[in-house]
Amino acid sequence: MGKIALLFAMFFLPAVVFASVPTTPVLPLAPVSKELKKQLIGTPVYIQIFKEERTLELYGKIGNDYRLIDSYRICNFSGGLGPKRRQGDFKSPEGFYSVGLSQLKPDSRFYRAINVGFPNAYDRQQGYEGKYLMIHGSCVSIGCYAMTDTNIQDIYRFVEAALRNGQPRIELSIYPFRMTESNMQRHRNSVYYSFWQQLQPGYAQFVQTHQPPSVSVSDGHYVLNSPGSLLSAPATGSTLALTQAK
Repeated sequence: MGKIALLFAMFFLPAVVFASVPTTPVLPLAPVSKELKKQLIGTPVYIQIFKEERTLELYGKIGNDYRLIDSYRICNFSGGLGPKRRQGDFKSPEGFYSVGLSQLKPDSRFYRAINVGFPNAYDRQQGYEGKYLMIHGSCVSIGCYAMTDTNIQDIYRFVEAALRNGQPRIELSIYPFRMTESNMQRHRNSVYYSFWQQLQPGYAQFVQTHQPPSVSVSDGHYVLNSPGSLLSAPATGSTLALTQAK
């Protein structure tokens, strides 16, 4: 009986390890059809940003899973890889954020704007400062994620519809790159490596479960919660008073 149990464990262990951290490049997913995309306006959505690939991915909930609605080219971001730390460093943020209805700005001077919610609880515990960090149009950036006007209009439409249709907050994960083990090894000498190790489990959880990662902040670190938990780092400060924003 003991030998059978050992063989059973040996058979399933590699699958568990592989599911926890992607070890091979993750190929970009094919988005849903244009016909289905039109029908998904108002469904709950989730956003991932990958700096190195200059890509924003918009996911929509279909059944129990989040599937790729569309992928958009980021026109511009600034400051290279790594987290934003202070006002005026021209860095675009990285980490786990969330968006509520009050963070939308339809009359931005950059066409449309979505405040990402920087600084979040993690950023504040690190002493990071900044405000009005956006995903917006006009294709120019001094710390924001700039899109073409056509693309931000499309993204904004889905985000606003989801929030007005009852989604309390939209989770937004901003990564330096697709956080496979091979990419992590490629960047292992970066000064930001320990920070990126905190982000990788959230990326891996979405690859495995097709559910937005549930992340909280404890003792100055991102902590991955069990799937299905709510994000416990409320957005405050920079997410308010958007009448003063860009």
